[in-house]
Amino acid sequence: MDINGSFVKIDTTSPFSIQLKDEEFRLLATFIKAHYGIHLKDEKKALVNGRLQGVLQSLNMKSFKEYYDYMVADKSGDAVLTLVNKITTNHTYFMRESDHFSFLKSHVLPQLDKTIRDKDVRIWCAACSSGEEAYTLAMLVNDHFPMDWDKRILATDISTKVLNQAIEGIYGNDRLEDLPKTWLNTYFRRLDSERSVASDSLKDQVIFRRFNLMEENFPFKKRFHVIFCRNVMIYFDQETKTKLIHKLYDCLEWGGYLFVGHSESITREETRFKTMMPAVYQKV
Repeated sequence: MDINGSFVKIDTTSPFSIQLKDEEFRLLATFIKAHYGIHLKDEKKALVNGRLQGVLQSLNMKSFKEYYDYMVADKSGDAVLTLVNKITTNHTYFMRESDHFSFLKSHVLPQLDKTIRDKDVRIWCAACSSGEEAYTLAMLVNDHFPMDWDKRILATDISTKVLNQAIEGIYGNDRLEDLPKTWLNTYFRRLDSERSVASDSLKDQVIFRRFNLMEENFPFKKRFHVIFCRNVMIYFDQETKTKLIHKLYDCLEWGGYLFVGHSESITREETRFKTMMPAVYQKV
């Protein structure tokens, strides 16, 4: 999950342009941080303004304060889901930061093959976005372990918009170009000259769920052998990041691995993780 920091141009001459005031931005930023951990700095004000213009217009609202009050009062939760979908931009692609997948294939999976006794390999893709990372993990795991293993991947995100895209499993053919030909032939079916869809067998291997990493208690009955939580914590402040790292540590089996984004890091002072390679840590 990424927040797009690109400049958003607001047309102040438009009769439908509603300007986000500083105090309104602080209200929204405080709400977002409290519920989703995302720390919106002041320079994100223009982005928030631009992303929510259409929402306010569709609701025929005159100010962001009116929108904020409406969102907080909405018992259905739909207004909050709309906010999350609007302010989060999920930038990802197949085999992103490919050295992580190489390490998983060459070191982690062979180790799990030797240590797992119940043929149940548990992997969590904790910010799955539109599904590319989760499907990549599923293909790697499927290639390594025999048919009689439970190899399903849990994939979660806070955005229902990208989760629906992931479940649909349709991708532009240009986004699949870097995948091995064997994967393309086995796991994808060409829809037309521009798009392909993930096979039913691949989709069945990934369980997509909406989940907020800011939940106080994680509801998992079993610990994971591998957690991918990449390019999420860069949007958290230090306190939020440290709390999440501790929870992820507790969710791992002993000897399990945590993968974070290359722009993220964990210090020894924060947790008991052992650094294995850049942005890869082992629970010891």
